Amino acid sequence: MLICWKSRHKPSGFLSTCFKWDFTLRSLYVLFTLVLNISCYELATETNEIVQKDAQFDFTYNDEVNTGIQTIYAFNHTVSRNKTEGVRVWVNLLTENTKSPILFVVRQKQAVLSFQVPLILRGLYQRKYLYTQVGRTLCQPPTRALSETEYFYVDVSTLSSSTIKYQFRISRVDSFTLQTDLKFSFTATPSQPQYFKYDFPDGVDSVIVKVNSQTNFPCSVMSIQDIQCPVYDLDNNVAFIGMYQTMTKTAAITVQRKDFPSNSFYVVVVVKTEDEACGGPLKYYPLLPDQLMDPGNRSKTLDVVVSPAIKSEVYVMGMLFCLGIFLSFYVLTFLMACVESKRGHHKRECHPDMSPAETGKGLVTPLPYEYGSVADNGSSFSSEAITDSIASAEVHYGYMERSLESVGCSRQDSLSSVEEDDYDTLADIDSDKNIVRTKKYLCVSDLARKDKRILSKKYQIYFWNISTIAVFYALPVIQLVITYQTVVNVTGNQDICYYNFLCAHPLGALSSFNNILSNLGYVMLGLLFLLIVLQRDMKHNRALVRNDLAALECGIPKHFGLFYAMGTALMMEGLLSACYHVCPNYTNFQFDTSFMYMIAGLCMLKLYQKRHPDINASAYTAYACLAAVIFFSVLGVVFGKGNTVFWIVFSVIHILATMLLSTQLYYMGRWRLDSGVFRRILHIVYTDCIRTCSGPMYIDRMVLLVMGNIVNWSLAAYGLIERPSDFASYLLAIAICNLLLYFAFYIIMKLRSGERIQCLALVCILFTAVVWGFALFFFFQGLSTWQKTPAESREHNRECILLSFFDDHDIWHFLSSIAMFGSFLVLLTMDDDLDNVQRDKIYVF
Repeated sequence: MLICWKSRHKPSGFLSTCFKWDFTLRSLYVLFTLVLNISCYELATETNEIVQKDAQFDFTYNDEVNTGIQTIYAFNHTVSRNKTEGVRVWVNLLTENTKSPILFVVRQKQAVLSFQVPLILRGLYQRKYLYTQVGRTLCQPPTRALSETEYFYVDVSTLSSSTIKYQFRISRVDSFTLQTDLKFSFTATPSQPQYFKYDFPDGVDSVIVKVNSQTNFPCSVMSIQDIQCPVYDLDNNVAFIGMYQTMTKTAAITVQRKDFPSNSFYVVVVVKTEDEACGGPLKYYPLLPDQLMDPGNRSKTLDVVVSPAIKSEVYVMGMLFCLGIFLSFYVLTFLMACVESKRGHHKRECHPDMSPAETGKGLVTPLPYEYGSVADNGSSFSSEAITDSIASAEVHYGYMERSLESVGCSRQDSLSSVEEDDYDTLADIDSDKNIVRTKKYLCVSDLARKDKRILSKKYQIYFWNISTIAVFYALPVIQLVITYQTVVNVTGNQDICYYNFLCAHPLGALSSFNNILSNLGYVMLGLLFLLIVLQRDMKHNRALVRNDLAALECGIPKHFGLFYAMGTALMMEGLLSACYHVCPNYTNFQFDTSFMYMIAGLCMLKLYQKRHPDINASAYTAYACLAAVIFFSVLGVVFGKGNTVFWIVFSVIHILATMLLSTQLYYMGRWRLDSGVFRRILHIVYTDCIRTCSGPMYIDRMVLLVMGNIVNWSLAAYGLIERPSDFASYLLAIAICNLLLYFAFYIIMKLRSGERIQCLALVCILFTAVVWGFALFFFFQGLSTWQKTPAESREHNRECILLSFFDDHDIWHFLSSIAMFGSFLVLLTMDDDLDNVQRDKIYVF
């Protein structure tokens, strides 16, 4: 070739001769290499002994193998189309500290299984666990012939130059096919997994497979796989196909016939090499990269039972039951509306001099305390008391002086508007607000002075805003949970969603239809409440058109915007709770709680609005505060678990917010948060506590706010000390405690004022209290919890308790939706006794 390269400028004939010689030399080299390889192979064949044995079932072979010996075991057995017989291979390595493993290859007609002994399985962080005993079940593909003889071979070989001794056995598995409702017990280890076959009986479209154990650990995996080879039955590949879930003591998967064309499936049980996936401890990190870990004793005894799931008739019965319960409320409401319509013609008119106690026989006698006599309410507020009040305000808050002659509790004597056109300057408006709102004793007429049309538009914004929020919030949520359900169906990973697997009834693509259906009550009862509010709203508007004195001057001012918002929030709670239960887990738990915060906040605002209509928070302020609550809820779920800094910051914000709200409520909004606030606080402390020891001007308000601060400070301290892992529920508990406290205060003060509770409202209160008690009982049953691992959560799973279709949590949905509806009715009807009482006779508290 060198000659050819140097002579590249010579005639082409010479080049052709060179290339011919090059091709000839290359061909000879390839031929020489092939002959050499054949010679080496024949030499190796002569030195490597191949031993073939006709082996028997259920016989233990004690053999040895090295690089010069290869053993082949030949088996045959009869298989039939109507009966599947399991075949299991078991190997025990007798020689210790072998440097090279033994390779076992099982050759079947339609499948090949291979494994090495010792078997090395990997855990987290590349931990390696060595097992010298290995047991595997051979895959049995279905046969078309009625009966045939099947041959298979087991090849045993190694590259170890030293002799390795082992034990080997092939045995039949008599109970390989599971029977319906028949429990079967077995033992498994990480290197000796087990799987069994189940055939759907005629007339059964779905079954539930339950695997139980008496011990929590070692952690294991239960998998449902189609009848095909290979079967994935090791810790490192069991998640490749089918449906699977980790387990400690309990696992359950509902299997439908339509998902398996062969009308049969495998139940695979694998013991994991480590317990971290089930919430167990994690072993130390190996010091050396290739250090082998001691697996210890990881044998686990389990039992499996396959039972038929519910039939389609039970689905129909469950849906009819759910619809029937809530449609009965529509029927009952219609009947009560008819009765009320007949009684409405005999309704009493508004009497200017009638007190709350005189509208009917009250539940209590009005107490002779500082409110004074209700008959001479306008004159009971002496000029001395008012002068003292204004003088105090003048000293502490710098209020402007103003004539008090026209200031009284009577609506006729008070200023009728706070619009700018009625005053010369804005200072006059502020002065009037200061005089009216800082009186020691207030009536509803003092805080219902704004134009009704303006207030109606203001409170209607609550409804329109929450409707807009609902649309923008619900659409992404629905899209996300559909994606969650798709991921579960495609991957088969049952650990993504925290269902009650012992009572999770699938329908279509949904894994737990019963938990979604039970949320129907929120939607139906929320819609019913909207219809009731609409009927009252229309009735009130007709009264206004007639210039009815009772509608214009009597009773609690009727503003229905917040009621519409509450009904909408209840419907959205049902929708979002259903979305949450499509795939319940900690990342989407806020879907289930967001509108609970909304409902609690709106109920407190409605209670406050009843007697403070002019100074209630606007929709924008209210929803901004609720958005902040949801923001902290998300932060708590993501970062709050065990984070000390977060809990300190949240507790400080919680306490500061409580103090600011207390100040706002105590002074009816007549205070300023500016640079001089600390100077004014010190001045009040000095004048009221040091120079003269005087009590609070508004005793009732002070009692409520002191109790509220004690409750909230206690909850903040509890959160800071205990740091509950379920931050969303903790935040919801804060809202519910404050709502219950304010509601109890409202009822007590209503009775102290001589007002009565009508029969309908009293029935609603008692009925709601009883239903809430039963609802909370079922809520605290705790059928699952995403605060633990999926395997630990399944330990809390329970069977269905109602119609073989609904579980405890479904009953919580039923009862809580009814209780919320009843709570809304209480807020709607609790002040109906004041409809014929003038507003200057109704006290503010």
